[in-house]
Amino acid sequence: MPQSVLAVTSQGPVLGTWQHTTARFLGIPYAQAPVGELRFAAPVPPEPWTDPLDATRYGPTAQRRPFILDGPTTIPEPSIPGEGVLNLNVFTPDPHPGADLPVLVWIHGGGYVAGSAASPWYDGSAFARDGIVLVSLGYRLGIEGFLPLEDAPDNRGVLDWIAALTWVRDNIEAFGGDPGKVTVAGQSAGGGAAQTLMATPSAHGLFRAAISESGAVRAPQHRRDALADSARLTERTGVPARAAALRDLTDDELLALQDALATPEAGLTLAPFADGELIPVPVPDAFADGSATSVPLLLGFTEREFYPPPGSDPTPVPAEVVGAVLAGHGLGPEAVTAYAALREGTDPEQRIGQALTDAIFRGPSLALAESRAHHELPTWLYHFTWGSAAHCVEIPFAFDLLNAERVTAATGPHPPQSLADAMHGAWVAFVRDLDPGPNWPRYTNKRRTTMIWDAVPEAIDDPLGAERRIWTTPPTTP
Repeated sequence: MPQSVLAVTSQGPVLGTWQHTTARFLGIPYAQAPVGELRFAAPVPPEPWTDPLDATRYGPTAQRRPFILDGPTTIPEPSIPGEGVLNLNVFTPDPHPGADLPVLVWIHGGGYVAGSAASPWYDGSAFARDGIVLVSLGYRLGIEGFLPLEDAPDNRGVLDWIAALTWVRDNIEAFGGDPGKVTVAGQSAGGGAAQTLMATPSAHGLFRAAISESGAVRAPQHRRDALADSARLTERTGVPARAAALRDLTDDELLALQDALATPEAGLTLAPFADGELIPVPVPDAFADGSATSVPLLLGFTEREFYPPPGSDPTPVPAEVVGAVLAGHGLGPEAVTAYAALREGTDPEQRIGQALTDAIFRGPSLALAESRAHHELPTWLYHFTWGSAAHCVEIPFAFDLLNAERVTAATGPHPPQSLADAMHGAWVAFVRDLDPGPNWPRYTNKRRTTMIWDAVPEAIDDPLGAERRIWTTPPTTP
């Protein structure tokens, strides 16, 4: 039977368990359950308790159904029923005040509409083994988290992230962490969350560094674009975009409304947007004008984020459709033409996957790296090219969890432990030292050094120069 371990938070004591050399505290509430009047409200701190809270099992998730309805997602992401979805998990090697360990706060992906902090791919044991306290958190998704409503605060999911980071500031010392040594990180929507928090002034000071793996943000993301989603909801369903009209709906009813909003060409819609207050300007603009926080940033992407899976039989997509996707993400006519020339040798079946990879992930991340280099801020860029190099495949390498559930289904048999050692080691060094190590130089305007994560990792200067020039030309205003 696992040995129990007790920690005392500002709300009350929590009872976790030891698993080998890691103390695990699961499902700790950082805010009250968002139900009733709180369903679309800003997060409210939890009520205090006196008896030890059972923190031996993962808490409820905001995800009520899988991201992919007709098959498994790459990442195993369990949906756990319950109301108290604003909870977090702590993995620590030393759950005692005074240990002063660096902290990694992990925000899961899932397109801002799905995902689960309870995934075995986010187990923090390897980070704890290497002297890092890992915190993973849940947050409101989809309509509840991100649709603008007339009678509710904007960007409620972002407010959840800030509430969780505030909880970390106020409580992580009880778990051996140092509140002054927090790195915020995530992948896909979680990587976009890290970028968004860097562009959110009220979050500044809650973390000292950030990691964005395949970060994705809404584009365009002005308030008018988000309000258009609210208007479309009413137009398509007849339901007013008001918390009062949505508050008492069941989860299934709300998901049906969410489905009515979805269109293939819309891209990320239910996602953070520049509301003019919490998030003053779109994320890319904040990085370009220097208003985003200047903390060290490690970011990157995989080579084939959205390629069709091996063994599938994709239909070739006409060039004009690919061009429309690129234009919809801000490329002007000349850049679209240059992109078509660059990808001329790509198999027709792969063109749309490559275009989505570049438009959603690689292009925007290259532009962020360029903005950071322009302002001479500490930045490290990577390009994951090993194996399928598909979306999410790098996560078990960064977490050093190659033996976790369904990893080999994503990587194929025998993923190289040496790559996990190198990549995880760089993440640990960055969280601990604010620098991933001497073998990975910063990204600067002079060299644009990029770490290529492959069977033999190698830092190369400007390996994506052609793509960079296309994606860093002035974008077309939507």
